[in-house]
Amino acid sequence: MTTKQLISEIKKKQSFLCIGLDVDLNKIPKHLLKEDDPIFAFNKAIIDATHHLCVAYKPNTAFYEAYGIKGWKALEKTIVYINENHPEIFTIADAKRGDIGNTSTMYAKAFFEDLSFDSVTVAPYMGKDSVEPFLAFKNKHTILLALTSNQGAFDFQTKEVHGKELYKQVLETSRTWENSENLMYVVGATKAEYLAEIRDIIPDSFLLVPGVGAQGGNLQDVCKYGMNANIGLLINSSRGIIYASNDEDFALMAAQKSKELQEQMAEVLSKQSW
Repeated sequence: MTTKQLISEIKKKQSFLCIGLDVDLNKIPKHLLKEDDPIFAFNKAIIDATHHLCVAYKPNTAFYEAYGIKGWKALEKTIVYINENHPEIFTIADAKRGDIGNTSTMYAKAFFEDLSFDSVTVAPYMGKDSVEPFLAFKNKHTILLALTSNQGAFDFQTKEVHGKELYKQVLETSRTWENSENLMYVVGATKAEYLAEIRDIIPDSFLLVPGVGAQGGNLQDVCKYGMNANIGLLINSSRGIIYASNDEDFALMAAQKSKELQEQMAEVLSKQSW
């Protein structure tokens, strides 16, 4: 999916909602555990109930890898189901990969070619040659960890190096890499006060913003400081949507929570002049 297509879908659905498919078998409704593939059964029900309210799904691969080959098969079935039934949906492999060049190329092939994701999250710590192999794939997006929503983000990301915060240097440097137009960036919703300065550095890029909902991020603040002329935001909610209920009405409740966010987003978009 191209950025232009993503923007078109946001305007069409009046939503820039991304739903995190982070499946924990200890949290899903008990009746699903009787299914041959409870992870896929859960994901399918969530997708069927919410696809018209969101523009992206983001499975965190750790929640699949933890279950070995069965979990990986469930991830494959999930992405195939989305791609075949809802090709307008932008898919994000939240894998946080990043390694030396040859290894990164293999990671990129795994997610872009084998699983056919539209994008993958990548850690920038190892620098240019660990990220450019992902950027080499046409019409695929690399989502760079810039300023994350976890408490430990302050350990390194906001430290000043030669008078400038490290995350700002990551943003500036990444813009010089080959095919940097394929970059998006992760900025946590709990760091909304940083968004204005981030937009000064990367005014045109899309931001994937986790942390709205269960982690306490505020949608209005994120939009106020992070939205650009092309919207430029994907707001992710995971636990707040998929675990809105652990009973047989789980998909219905997930749709209800998604609808609440989508309506807030539609209100924000209605005030924009494109």
